[in-house]
Amino acid sequence: MSSGFSLETLTGAETVRAERARILSELLAGLDELAGAAVTTMCAEIPAYAAMDDAFHADVRDQVARHYRGKLAVLLEDRTVTLDDIAYTRRAAMRRARAGIALADYINAFRVGQQVFWESVVERAGHSFAGHEAALALAAPLMRYCDFASTHAANAYMEFQQYAAAEAVRESRDLLETLLAGGVPTRGRQLAAAQAHGLGPEARTPLLVVIAVLIGSRSDVRRGPDQGADARHAACAAIARTGGNGTRTLSVVRQSEIVAIPALGPGGDPEQLCDRLQAVRESLLGEGITLAMGISTVVTGTSGIPQAYQEARAVLEFLPEDGGVAALPRITPFQYLALRADDTARHLVDPRITALLAEDRARGGVLTATIRAFAAADLNLRASAERLQIHPNTAQYRLRRIQERTGRSLRRINDLVELLVAIALHDSLPPNSGRERLATATNEHRGSAGVRSFLDLLPLVNEGDSHGRP
Repeated sequence: MSSGFSLETLTGAETVRAERARILSELLAGLDELAGAAVTTMCAEIPAYAAMDDAFHADVRDQVARHYRGKLAVLLEDRTVTLDDIAYTRRAAMRRARAGIALADYINAFRVGQQVFWESVVERAGHSFAGHEAALALAAPLMRYCDFASTHAANAYMEFQQYAAAEAVRESRDLLETLLAGGVPTRGRQLAAAQAHGLGPEARTPLLVVIAVLIGSRSDVRRGPDQGADARHAACAAIARTGGNGTRTLSVVRQSEIVAIPALGPGGDPEQLCDRLQAVRESLLGEGITLAMGISTVVTGTSGIPQAYQEARAVLEFLPEDGGVAALPRITPFQYLALRADDTARHLVDPRITALLAEDRARGGVLTATIRAFAAADLNLRASAERLQIHPNTAQYRLRRIQERTGRSLRRINDLVELLVAIALHDSLPPNSGRERLATATNEHRGSAGVRSFLDLLPLVNEGDSHGRP
């Protein structure tokens, strides 16, 4: 009896699974029609939606279709919805807020969309026992999806609404222009805005200037010219939250760029701020927003803002075409000079050194890695061998090869500096350009509390195997 009951239950479960798959497949096949029905119902039930124009309705229909498609993917794959699945909702929420849709109406639209979807599930389930069971099995994951997506959308809506309320005040833009021109706000609302952002004229607080530029994508082109503006405002709102010491960062969309002036405050750590900005960029990547971000050196007081702005703009040139974060607080003067070097500087390098570096790069870079390790170990052969995970005899052999090929001894400071300069200049050439090096260093920086040399920018590569083979 027991085995017979189990067999019947298994057979029934398989039938329900088949019905579940059929219902979801039919929904996917009729997705566009279903999205249209949802928008029609929204307009019938929500006056604010009905009052909007055709472009608004087309945008809503596109978002509903994306939600339905994502919802079906989650159900077909039998998994839990994640933020990556609904990352696009941030920008949609922003557009609803900008269009003047109230939060209650926006969430109501989610409810209507879910209702239309569920009614279609019930319709396709039919009158069979297996169909009813399949529909019931879909109820819980559908509710989880709707709760998760609507909560995320509501948070994004509120975040942008708060940002827009502050941004709508002209004082923010006027304050930025005043500061970039070297002026100092002295009274009125502009002075109040400066103080709210930790940028009062009497303050000698450390601060930086950040410039972020949107890197265009094909998806933005397909969705129309306004998508770039949406992305910039979304990024601007995210950057505004990176301030510390209880102050909000002044962050403004200024034509095609975003300009932010974070005040570090007493004891503020610029590297922690760089880390937060890096995290913002990475989170925006998940939403289809790619930024190139330049960060100036630390200046004290608002009088240094114009120069810091120019620094942030200049350092953007170091980044590759796919963007990244170029942070001047993370590099030394030597690193900066090496990255800014022209062909004349490279021509000054001894041809023997250039030839060795080019050949070594083609062979994996073990000799270059040895030079760096030897310098990082303060000319200690055994310590450098440990860094490279090779035998000291192998390290000694490599030092001899370098001296034979270049005429430079790594035990002489002048010769070692010349080799390190040549390496830095050589690394600025394709395929590992200086811009790529800076992007790598600022994106993956792992500094310590101690003194860092320019070796941070030039990580060890291909250091040899554990047996010490060159």
